[in-house]
Amino acid sequence: MAMSKIKKNDTVRVITGVDKGKEGKVIDVKDGKVKVEGINKATLHVKPNQANTKGGIVEEERYFDISNVMLVVGGKTTRVGFREENGSKVRYAKATGTLID
Repeated sequence: MAMSKIKKNDTVRVITGVDKGKEGKVIDVKDGKVKVEGINKATLHVKPNQANTKGGIVEEERYFDISNVMLVVGGKTTRVGFREENGSKVRYAKATGTLID
């Protein structure tokens, strides 16, 4: 799969859906889907096991499509571009032109 424009630990804002306008930190990116801290939570009923000896009702973030979020740089949402600097490919914010990493 192609290189993703959104990476783990990026701050993103949800642009569509129930959680529209909320911001959070990316926990995981996988197969064009993203998991964001505190967004798109689901309630799970968990049986007791070694990791969770009591079991019970647990809230957990779920994956949703990466096209539903935009990167936040300096408090402003922006598209992400790639350019070559010093022989390496880097991401930059198209709105401001600043390097992301």
